[in-house]
Amino acid sequence: MNPRPLNPMPPRRTRRRPRTAVSAALALAATLTSAAALVSCSTDSDGASSESSRTVSKRPTAPDSSSFSEKTASPLKSRASEAAESAHASASKAEASASQRADEFEASVSADTERANQAAKGALKDVAGQGNAMSDVSMTGKPRSDTGGVLASVVTFTNSTDKKASYAVQVDFRDSSGKTVETRYVGTEDLEPGKRAQRYAISHEPPEPKLSARLVKAQRY
Repeated sequence: MNPRPLNPMPPRRTRRRPRTAVSAALALAATLTSAAALVSCSTDSDGASSESSRTVSKRPTAPDSSSFSEKTASPLKSRASEAAESAHASASKAEASASQRADEFEASVSADTERANQAAKGALKDVAGQGNAMSDVSMTGKPRSDTGGVLASVVTFTNSTDKKASYAVQVDFRDSSGKTVETRYVGTEDLEPGKRAQRYAISHEPPEPKLSARLVKAQRY
């Protein structure tokens, strides 16, 4: 008696996904891949564009003709005006400085210098010609190293009479063309017979351009 065969187990069926779902998944993957590629290309393109823009912006550009208009000329005019004002201020300062040094030098020479000089100016007011005492007066230059840079001349009075006398002189300071730029009056009072006295004729003008002193009048009174 043959044994009864066992019923074999029926084969297990594998459930397959529909082909339509697989195709959709593949299509979606392909779409995402393409989108990523496009984004990458776009980023590279934008970066290159930005870099190119930065490179171009660094290139020098030709100056616009408007930069050479009145806006440029105006600062030049302003600087020229400032230079002129500075030169004028320097000249004024030099003149004031020379005058101040002259005053200081006069004050250091004698306390009564100004009074004697004013008296000399009054004595020469109505004198015609060179006066009556040119032979009693002489004049020599004074080194500027001794006057602090001030132009000064030493006026020497000699009383050649037998009586006490006062003297007044006029000294003109002239430039290289012979033009008088300043006049100073110098005097001495009550000079004893046969005695000598020295006074200074001091210019209050700047020493440059070079000036020279000229004895113009001398009066004994």
